[in-house]
Amino acid sequence: MDLRSLVPGAAGLAGVAADALVLVVAGSEAQQTLEPPLAALLAESVKAGDFELKPGRTLYVHRPAGVKAPRLVLAAAADASPKAFKTAVAAALGALKSLGVRHAAVAFAATAKEEGAAVLDDRHAEALAMAVADATYIYRHTKPSAPEGAKLQKVSLVCDKAAANTLKKSLARGQAIAEGVTLARECANRPGNHCTPTFLAEQAQALGAQFGFKVEVLGRKEVEKLGMGAFIAVAQGSEEPLRFIVLRYEGAARGTAPVVLVGKGITFDSGGISIKPAGEMDEMKFDMSGAASVLGTFRALGELSPKVNVVGLIAACENLPSGRATKPGDVLRSMSGQTIEVLNTDAEGRLVLCDALTYAERFKPAAVVDIATLTGACVIALGGQRSGLFSPDEELAGRLLQAGEAALDPAWRMPMDDEYDEALKSNFADVANVGPRGGGAITAAMFLKRFTKAFRWAHLDIAGTAWKGGAAKGATGRPVPLLTHFVLSHAR
Repeated sequence: MDLRSLVPGAAGLAGVAADALVLVVAGSEAQQTLEPPLAALLAESVKAGDFELKPGRTLYVHRPAGVKAPRLVLAAAADASPKAFKTAVAAALGALKSLGVRHAAVAFAATAKEEGAAVLDDRHAEALAMAVADATYIYRHTKPSAPEGAKLQKVSLVCDKAAANTLKKSLARGQAIAEGVTLARECANRPGNHCTPTFLAEQAQALGAQFGFKVEVLGRKEVEKLGMGAFIAVAQGSEEPLRFIVLRYEGAARGTAPVVLVGKGITFDSGGISIKPAGEMDEMKFDMSGAASVLGTFRALGELSPKVNVVGLIAACENLPSGRATKPGDVLRSMSGQTIEVLNTDAEGRLVLCDALTYAERFKPAAVVDIATLTGACVIALGGQRSGLFSPDEELAGRLLQAGEAALDPAWRMPMDDEYDEALKSNFADVANVGPRGGGAITAAMFLKRFTKAFRWAHLDIAGTAWKGGAAKGATGRPVPLLTHFVLSHAR
């Protein structure tokens, strides 16, 4: 997709040359900022009841009088915020989806909240890029009958000359993040018989070849040598070979402590011996969304080339029942040396992550963030709007929360009181892999905390945000935007 900033000529918005003009409107006084043809059209549409200044409302006008663009879409935004702008743009692009529009120009008519404040800023530009990517994405890999999709090839953000260079850079950043989101969605949407641990390793190697990342893929023998007993225990019920994937992006000086991203890569999760109910078990192909988000973030880094060092760790395998599968009551020895009593084989994500977290120590990281579709309890707590954020480190938690808000990919910090750790006591090992049902997302985080004493650490539970079910079933690509902003905040 070609994304550019566009400075209107003397004729203003009415003279913009494009197949379609998308006019996002925020505030009842927005028409005061428009030239007469558009101001009159907006006022008449509202007066006639054809268009309402309510979020999500759109109006398509074919060959509007006095406007050069042959198509006009009015889209109402709740306010002038980037979030409201993104929602309105998405609605407008939906109205154009079945038309022959190849170039759309997007403009924003809004009353600034503060006198002299610019309506458009870099966050709006990034929001536009994300809205366009989402509106034009269609999964095709195993569905050759999928519709052709939008003909849209170019989108311009209309702005004044003073803001053009800044918005151009922001559009490029947004497009890079959107590319990462798309890669994450593509990986997660593929069924388990296509997206295997080997496939994830191949995707990492392809990124390495494209952008010059260092990529190392470890198999069963190498993982056994490292002593990753918890990871191996999850993988041993499947015929698919496990893969431990290490990616290195080196954009800063050698010796600069890296940010380490650790992704859960369970390419299909049946629950193992503690097998899940059949209903919606197909959605367990999305259980590698943490791994997909690491790959997506590296895709964005490859495009942006920030001055920061980043390591990506992905522990990839399947969790299936078989004669070799781990059983409830088994005791495992993790890479850290801590022993784990398996009370539920469906609490497998924390088992692969704990060994990956121990492996992260060797990089002497500035910070470690693990990303996992870890618990249904987090879905109950937060739904599908915000990812769960767990960290004992105030500064790190604040940085991640800020990154999420900036990226329109928000998280919510959850508690980690020491008392929650009591639920993980075991009579037969150093720790049990699950506690009681209450506070399940928190006790899962407390389990992981035991393996993070050597570094600053945070955990993102994305079980509610990584994919959607029902008629809109599919991966979201979250939290690639949050992670990319977080990594960029460390650039020098």
